[in-house]
Amino acid sequence: MIKATLFWRRGLPSPALAMTTKHLKPADYLIKILNAKVYDVATESALEFAPNLSRRLGNQVLLKREDQQPVHSFKLRGAYNKMAHLTPAQLKKGVICASAGNHAQGVALSASRLGTKAVIVMPTTTPQVKVDAVKGFGGHVVLFGDSYSDAHNHALSLQKKQGLTFVHPFDDPDVIAGQGTIAMEMLSQHQGPLDAVFVAIGGGGLISGVANYIKAVRPKVKVIGVQMNDSNAMMQSVAANKRLTLTDVGLFSDGTAVKLVGEETFRVARNLVDAYMTVDTDAVCAAIKDVFVDTRSIVEPAGALAVAAIKQYVATHKTKGETYAAILCGANMNFDRLRFVAERADVGEEKEGLFAVTIPEERGSFKRFLELIGSLPGGPRNVTEFNYRMSDSDQAHVFLGLGTHGKGESTQITANFNKQQFKALDLTHDELAKEHIRHMVGGHSDLSQDERLLRFEFPERPGALLKFLSLMRPGWNISLFHYRNQGADYGRILVGIQVPKRDHKAFDKFLQALGYPYAEETDNPVYRLFLRA
Repeated sequence: MIKATLFWRRGLPSPALAMTTKHLKPADYLIKILNAKVYDVATESALEFAPNLSRRLGNQVLLKREDQQPVHSFKLRGAYNKMAHLTPAQLKKGVICASAGNHAQGVALSASRLGTKAVIVMPTTTPQVKVDAVKGFGGHVVLFGDSYSDAHNHALSLQKKQGLTFVHPFDDPDVIAGQGTIAMEMLSQHQGPLDAVFVAIGGGGLISGVANYIKAVRPKVKVIGVQMNDSNAMMQSVAANKRLTLTDVGLFSDGTAVKLVGEETFRVARNLVDAYMTVDTDAVCAAIKDVFVDTRSIVEPAGALAVAAIKQYVATHKTKGETYAAILCGANMNFDRLRFVAERADVGEEKEGLFAVTIPEERGSFKRFLELIGSLPGGPRNVTEFNYRMSDSDQAHVFLGLGTHGKGESTQITANFNKQQFKALDLTHDELAKEHIRHMVGGHSDLSQDERLLRFEFPERPGALLKFLSLMRPGWNISLFHYRNQGADYGRILVGIQVPKRDHKAFDKFLQALGYPYAEETDNPVYRLFLRA
């Protein structure tokens, strides 16, 4: 089950946090939003219907495509609106900002359009794609610290030394107003029923702008903020009635990795946001895949938070026939991260279950176990992963991945394995298993004598592995097996088979009769170092 938390705003703000005359009211923000200067650089992004996601959830899901902005993020709206209001003297000196990447690109592009220089302080953890993009827009990049907060403090120091104007990524009324134009567009583009708008929260600039506009124009529409479960500074602050500084933040969703939310954004969000949710990494990976299926576009983790929250909201509240909008706030994905996203997406959607299964170390048990997999209740299933290394004379421990048909099914499969005398553990939600153990199954084995090691390409179709086992001689024993479905038509499989020297000719004939492409790796030095007895 996807881990998530839902926190509802209760009651009125405490007197200490009540709005004073110096604070802008929603009506004031409405005027600022209506007069915001954003369209010199930003486009009116599309509000698209997500057919596949809507059909699966039984509710209409709309996607606000801020990932299609010139900098692939909403951030240029607020940045340009702030800078367009600076005086000629301020623009002449230049601007500075701190950002995890998207605001940085917005400031750099805006500075280029306005003819001023921009110094951009970015955390050292920022994906390289964002650093390169900022440089491409003409920004001068300074890398400092591990989080936005670290970069922010360094930027303030540089600002004083160089006399630059600081362009805050979220805690500024002009920045908030610029982001609020997203809500202005949404309500113009969709004038029908709208039950809730889901908005990712980092420092709070986006949700503050969106909430101000929606509550001024269509107050019955819920505004729901979404954060990562390891970077939920706004949610914790609202619950505590004061801004809290997190000691650490998760970096998977680097665009929302903020330790301390803004003073103004906290005030606005606390008064206007209806609810707060958190989602975990696997849920976000699954949401990235959902967005891709409907749009053929890949958003960054922060850009998928709202979609992950909609899925969790529907599952929790069992809603049907409602209309929800998700703001896809960014698409500056580090290409190298796609491998991780693909690995975790099916687990996040619970379309894959992971198991540790113990089977007897005896002839025929491997084949019998695969036959059991093929006869599990619910119909045929894809084997997504199968990792095994002989290590015990009596028992074999297998790390298994199986395709599932719905949430909670891994528990039922585990029970079925145990019922059939194959002791099993459900690892679907075990972080150690998902992140590390699946890649570490193997090693030297003193039991694997007369082992030959081969790489095969098996067709990704049911029965391919059983065909392999059926053609093997009873006296040949599988001592190592490693397979992981990578989404291709052919699976790459590494197999260790114990073949006595007297059977080598017969084994070679077996390989030819099998008809699968293969390469023998018995003499590979890597095998000798890490796997061979």
